[in-house]
Parts: sequence; C-alpha cells; structure tokens
Amino acid sequence: MTIASTPALEAAQALFSPQAITDPYPLYAQARALGRELGTDGLLHVPEWNMTLVFSHEVASAVFRSPAALSGQGFAGESETAFPEAMRVLRPMMLFHNGPSHTRLRSLAQAAFTPRVVAQQRELVQTRLDRLLKAAAEKPDFDAVEDLAVPLPVGVITEMLGLSGDDEAKFRQWSGSIAELLGGNNESDVMERVEADAIEMRRYFRGLADELRARPQPGLLSAMAGVEDGGERLSSDELLANAVLLLAAGHETTTNLIASGILTLARQPDAWNALTQNPDLAPGMTEELLRVTSPVQRTGRGLAQDLVVGGQTLRAGSFAALIVAAANRDERVFSDPERLDPARPNTARHLAFASGPHYCLGASLARMEGELVFRTLAERFPAMQVPEQQVQYRPNFVLRGPLALRVQLGAQG
Repeated sequence: MTIASTPALEAAQALFSPQAITDPYPLYAQARALGRELGTDGLLHVPEWNMTLVFSHEVASAVFRSPAALSGQGFAGESETAFPEAMRVLRPMMLFHNGPSHTRLRSLAQAAFTPRVVAQQRELVQTRLDRLLKAAAEKPDFDAVEDLAVPLPVGVITEMLGLSGDDEAKFRQWSGSIAELLGGNNESDVMERVEADAIEMRRYFRGLADELRARPQPGLLSAMAGVEDGGERLSSDELLANAVLLLAAGHETTTNLIASGILTLARQPDAWNALTQNPDLAPGMTEELLRVTSPVQRTGRGLAQDLVVGGQTLRAGSFAALIVAAANRDERVFSDPERLDPARPNTARHLAFASGPHYCLGASLARMEGELVFRTLAERFPAMQVPEQQVQYRPNFVLRGPLALRVQLGAQG
C-alpha cells in the first residue's frame, strides 16, 4: 500500500535531498514555517517516520538535557546489519551509551582530556598553524581545506593522542570513513571502504593499546589506557572505540569550522573588517561562526518517555531529529541570526557542541584551534580574499563543510 504524501513528510524528505547538502538553510526555514502553519511551532511531526523534526532552540536544548532522550538509538539500530565491522568499533563509544554506562565511559576518558591538558596544546597549535600559513603564503592562492583546515586539527589530535605522525594520512582516511558512516552515506562503495577501514582500525588500535599498557608513553591515549576510576578502567574495546571517537571528533568538526568560517567571514566583510581591526574579537567571532555555520548540522535522540516542552509533546518510542543548525539560528533566541556579531551577549548558548551529558568532550580544543586560526589570519593577512567560485560541499547530511575552498592571503600585514 502506498502512503499518501503529506507536507510534513515532503519537508522531511527534502532534508535528505541534494539541496540539503548544498544549501540547507532555506529548507530549514520552510520546514519551520510549515510547523507554524500546522500549530507545532519549532517542531514538525512526521508520523510516517515516527519522527519529530526539531528546529526550536528551546526544544532542542531540553531534549539534549533530558534523561528520557537516548543517544545513538536510531543510528545504531539501522547500522548494525549494514556495517557490522564498523559497529564493532563504534558500539563501545560513549556516543552510543546513556545513563551510568555513559557516565563511566566519559569520566574515564575525561580524566585524560582536561582543560589543563588542552591549554597546554596552545603552543603546539600555533606552531603548526604558523608552518601551514607560511607555506600557503608562498602560493598565489591555496586550498583552505586541504592546506589548512584538514592538516591543522588532524596533526594536533594525532600528537595529543601520542600517535605516530607518520600515520596521519591513515588517520585522515579512517576518520573520513567514520564521518561518512555517521553522515548517512550508505552507497555500496562507501560501505565496503568503511568496513575495510574498520578492520584496519581495530587491528591498529588493539595492538597499540596492548603496547601502551605494557609500556606507557606520553600522550592522551596512553593516559586513557592507564587511568582508573573506582578501580575500573577502559576495556580494550572501549579504549579502541573512544580513541577513534576522539580522533574523528578531534578534527572533523574543526576542519568544517575553519573552512566554513573563512568562507562566512568573506561573505560578511563587515565582520571580517571588525576582526582585522581588533583581533581580540577572535573568541567571540569563533562562537558566532560555530553558531552560524554549525559544523554538526543535525543529530538525534530516541525518546524513552514522553517529553513535554514548550507546550509540545514528543512521544515515547519516537525519534527526535534535532536540527542543530536551525536551532542555532532561532530568531527567538538570536536576533538577526544570520549576521555574525562577536559581541552578541548570548552567542555561547549555541548548540554546536550539543548540551547536557553528551556535551562535546573536545569543545575546548575546537574553540582554541578556531580562535587561533581566525586571530592569526586577521593579524597577519588582513587583505585575505576568497575569490568568487562554486563551492561544493562534502556529501554528508550531518557534518557540513566545503570540499575545497580557494583563498588568496594577499600581502602579510
């Protein structure tokens, strides 16, 4: 029997169309407007999919914080059959756990990933950034993705974890496979590559974990292997999974922040001029770029119980698709939401790193890397320009960022 199409279903289907990758924001606005017409302001119920699309900052924030909202439910269930090897790697990730199990995993990982440890990486980030920008400045133009946004964070997280820099290319490939899996790409060639990479990841990290427990070395991975909390420590599978999580999360979102941030600053010259005149605006500008570009566009939670928020009910057993990028431009929270305003008083309320118990463990590292990139560019290359070009985005519905971005640094200031 064919299910008759409804406006809500059509809006949901549009969020998995090519336009949702190229330019998702008009689709978010249309879906939000449809919700208002249907009397579900900020939400759009799609009974055909047993799903509610959430565009409201208030509702998304409440779902993130609610113990009734379970992380990883829909994704893990759909991927067990299609990606058995990859799910063997991913299943123990804290991302897919809730309640006491998540608390235990996070506390063990967090013990080796403190703000103090991140702060100690500032010099490392600046040194790598200086080297990359020196090479970029010698070219008439450079690819801000391949020459800056990718190598900076992947190099930093590789060194922080204590992994061999000789394997950076391998880590980039593996991280890309995880990103494609999380982003919903289930084309056959992608599935084969993801499965093959998962087997290689498992072999590499299992061997490394055994070595680090026998002979501890500098770096977060060795610290995670040795850390104990109440007599408990991470199992080999848990260490593997959460090392892969930190490796992927430690650079995938930051790559998108840097590349999308440069493009957005070029498209809002008033904001770029303000930053070049006062580079101390870099922390606030970084928060605004996280909000406006939303490197993680969407995520989701399964509802174990009814959740009532903002006069709306999300039913137990349904799935809440949290459109983070739309919530970050909710005009009821952020006035003139598309405009970059580094002095915006409430910009830190954005949900780019989620909220609640699953708040991103690497948020402080991503912030620091973004701030240093935008500050250094503004200080040294105030004449930077992004030539007119057709920007293509990576084919990913979750992690959004350009595949390439041609930039001219201009004369050094």
